[in-house]
Amino acid sequence: MLDIKKSNILLAMAGAAVLMASSPVLAQDTATPAPATTEATAPAATTPAAPVAEAPAADAAEEAGGHSGDITPISMFMEATIVVQVVMIGLLLASIFSWTLLIIKLIEFSKLNRKTDQFLEEFRTTRTIADMRRVSSSEEFDGNPLADMAAAATEEVELSRQAGLSVNGDHRDSAIGRAQNAVAAVQSGVAGRLSGGQQFLASTGSTGPFVGLFGTVYGIMNSFIGIVQSNTTNLAAVAPGIAEALLATGIGLFAAIPAVVFYNYFNTRIAAYGTRSDGFNAELMNAISRQLDKGA
Repeated sequence: MLDIKKSNILLAMAGAAVLMASSPVLAQDTATPAPATTEATAPAATTPAAPVAEAPAADAAEEAGGHSGDITPISMFMEATIVVQVVMIGLLLASIFSWTLLIIKLIEFSKLNRKTDQFLEEFRTTRTIADMRRVSSSEEFDGNPLADMAAAATEEVELSRQAGLSVNGDHRDSAIGRAQNAVAAVQSGVAGRLSGGQQFLASTGSTGPFVGLFGTVYGIMNSFIGIVQSNTTNLAAVAPGIAEALLATGIGLFAAIPAVVFYNYFNTRIAAYGTRSDGFNAELMNAISRQLDKGA
């Protein structure tokens, strides 16, 4: 009986030792996380969003109105109707011709004043009517208005003398009168010679804005017709046509403003030279009268 009890105690102790030896392993196994759990908690990879395609503004404008995003004067001219293009070309040619006239007349007046100054210097050194005639008829002053006036006057006195008239006596006043008429005939053509091209400048300055306005009105009419046909009021579709029309008015002003300025400027120069020729006319008649009184 005692042996059975000892055997049970030994078995109980052996079982307790086995349980104590196996308990850390169990604890370690329960503390270690499962790999599946880590993988499950990993964040999911984000898929990049597809970029949103945006239509370029230029394409939209082109689809709306048939024009690209860049609008230049050349592109506006190319897109304009044939009538507006003809107006623009005509105004540009008028502007080019106006500037050409400006250059030509500036050179003409510069040479005219220089030659006139040289002629007056030599004329005032003469002592006889023959000397006046020689200086005024020289090739150096050929075509100068004042030289032509002096040549006409001295030629008339010489013709009267060759006709046997007493230019120093009884026919003195009549000879001076004929010389005065010859000078007046030459002087009347001076303004016409100097005013060449003035009519064109006046016409361009007065009609240029109205011609450009005609092109603008015609172009805007076509723009509004296009708006009605396309059934849209989008600014991208309306603005290019109106800009093309307004370009015609701009070119008209570009041609007219310089033409008006040049016209007024050259009118002033012509009037100033006319005043100078009037003064020389009086000086010439006094010189001829003095020489006739001296018997020269």
